[in-house]
Amino acid sequence: FRFDTSNENWEERLSHVSLFVCPCIYVSFLVPEMYTCALDSHRISPSPVVHVRGLCEAVVEADLIDALEKFGPICYVMMMPFKRQALVEFSTVESADRCVSCGAKEPVYIAGQQAYFNYSTSKRITRPTNADNPNSGNKVLLLSIQNPLYPITTDVLYTVCNPIGSVLRIVIFKRNGIQAMVEFESVQCAQKAKAALNGADIYAGCCTLKIEYARPTRLNVIKNDNESWDYTKPYLVRRDRGKGRQRQAILGEHPSSYSENGYGPPCPLLPLPGNSRYKLTSVDAPDMVSYPLPQSSSSYSGHAPSSVAMVSGLHPSKMNCTRIFNLFCLYGNIEKVKFMKSVPGTALVEMGDEYAVDRAITHLNSIKVFGKRLNVCVSKQHAVIPSQVFELEDGSSSYKDFAMTRNNRFSSAGQASKNIIQPPSAVLHYYNVPPCISQEHLLRTISGLLEFDSKTEAVEVLTVLNHYQIRIPSKSPVPANRKLN
Repeated sequence: FRFDTSNENWEERLSHVSLFVCPCIYVSFLVPEMYTCALDSHRISPSPVVHVRGLCEAVVEADLIDALEKFGPICYVMMMPFKRQALVEFSTVESADRCVSCGAKEPVYIAGQQAYFNYSTSKRITRPTNADNPNSGNKVLLLSIQNPLYPITTDVLYTVCNPIGSVLRIVIFKRNGIQAMVEFESVQCAQKAKAALNGADIYAGCCTLKIEYARPTRLNVIKNDNESWDYTKPYLVRRDRGKGRQRQAILGEHPSSYSENGYGPPCPLLPLPGNSRYKLTSVDAPDMVSYPLPQSSSSYSGHAPSSVAMVSGLHPSKMNCTRIFNLFCLYGNIEKVKFMKSVPGTALVEMGDEYAVDRAITHLNSIKVFGKRLNVCVSKQHAVIPSQVFELEDGSSSYKDFAMTRNNRFSSAGQASKNIIQPPSAVLHYYNVPPCISQEHLLRTISGLLEFDSKTEAVEVLTVLNHYQIRIPSKSPVPANRKLN
């Protein structure tokens, strides 16, 4: 299906089309693995930057370097783990040409899987100032944690990074999702860590690392806790913060392998490349980085969590509490939504827990909805209070409680396990159908995909029509919802 969302009647027309096929559609974003850009369909001028496709899930930067450095010196690698793609910048166009030409003639394998190559439209990969300059003295890495389903603490990052290179300091912050800066003992240690860990998952299928060189050359740490740590100054006071409000955990107190005596057997992940240049030495570091499984919520209380997100940049007439729910419910349960009267275009969203807020920030921050770019961040508030309720431009209330709605998707372990956390995309997945639909219609409409011309259009359709109530055509009309993913 394709829809012209510029037509002001597109919402009504789409609801009429869906009346006879799917009265209760659930929608979420879908990123099909086979959707790849047909770069070979048109000629791209030679560039020192090569676009690599068809990578396996477990690939890291070091795998690309090992496989492709035979074509020439590599200046920079940018991983795109969720797309299973990467950009590789060679020092010369001739090196890139050898890579693309070889890949067209014979299979080139990266981490045991055949990869595909073409020139990038970019002539240089954008990176922070002084990145990859050996003389810059840059030994600080910027880690962006994508799809952070579990807590990310200084202990977790230290256990992941230190076996590769000696870690001096770590600072974790939440400006654009969850990010951290890790300062190593030397530039060489930082280079090894970037190569070994860029594109890897901290935990299986989530908490994916995207690593770049940071601008600062030294970190300033004033306290040792879950968000910052100076390993050269163990005497810094660790400040214990309030626990905040505790909620019932979806998956129980802790992972199944956790015991009262500790985390049980370490979870072996992140196999390091066989080449010894990515390790300290064979004695100092094992071939497999091991670290504990996710901690329970009670153990993580020192992180001062907040289950409230602040969303700004909302369209004044097209966004309301229900539409915010439709979008944010893909990443966690929604308790309450309240627009702020003193700050137009801004709302507070109370979610099921702080991890749901982290997921929402990671996937929804900076996306465009109705021509305005959203800014999603952690709020200082720990709960949404229904005060100063007023009427929005569309006539709806500025406050709404969703705690008891059946459209929350993370209310039980069974529900949570069915949710596949995906970033916004141009493809929507819809499902759910009422029992009164005929067998012929059932075969056609139990679920399906909707592809739009852009990610923005798909986001807007989901925001408006997710959980949209329609009536089943029968003698006694019964209201139902359609849900989108």
